[in-house]
Amino acid sequence: MASPSRRLQTKPVITCFKSVLLIYTFIFWITGVILLAVGIWGKVSLDNYFSLLNEKAINVPFVLIVTGTVIILLGTFGCFATCRASAWMLKLYAMFLTLIFLVELVAAIIGFVFRHEIKASSKSNYEKALKQYNATGDYRSNAVDKIQNMLHCCGATNFRDWEKTDYFIEKGFPKSCCKVEDCSPQRDADKVNSKGCFIKVMTIIESEMGVVAGISFGVACFQVIGIFLTYCLSHAITNNQYEIV
Repeated sequence: MASPSRRLQTKPVITCFKSVLLIYTFIFWITGVILLAVGIWGKVSLDNYFSLLNEKAINVPFVLIVTGTVIILLGTFGCFATCRASAWMLKLYAMFLTLIFLVELVAAIIGFVFRHEIKASSKSNYEKALKQYNATGDYRSNAVDKIQNMLHCCGATNFRDWEKTDYFIEKGFPKSCCKVEDCSPQRDADKVNSKGCFIKVMTIIESEMGVVAGISFGVACFQVIGIFLTYCLSHAITNNQYEIV
């Protein structure tokens, strides 16, 4: 049993650890809310784009929703464990944080290793959407039009990709390929955006990879800080038999 004087000296240290860990857990909880909101927004607003570029990518919003929900629940548990100053609960919290960190690490490695396969699959799906384009309200066709209007592009690699489609043979270029507002679908290359959409989309994604990588690294480091704080508080409580008065 620790002496009263030693316990009194340790109290400020443990209180400090508790305060910092509570701040960390609150921020961690907020990140869960943000992930949940982004996942719901992606499912509602970007579902067509995910399925257009890569069929497997349609699961991304669900992954964000599940991850955000787990983080919210885990953050709530961590706050409760910290307030209770329960050593075993804190150890369990640290274990969960470690598992999330490992899952993020594995996901990052898989994404890096299979990045070329993902890119090739996305291009194949985009070309498939062009061949099946019908301009009758089909969600893939609508997604193609939205991307072409937004990025001022036409086709997968360039505007000539449309020459292989039934729609082009029958009606010419779709309106979303035109450079001007009042351009009607026709085969006049001077009035059609010549750059391909897939190239532009991939250029934008690749240009943001550094930002995404930096954010991912920061989140991973943030997880490590939480694991360290949780372990230190649990260790201090166990060794000094700290009791809340």
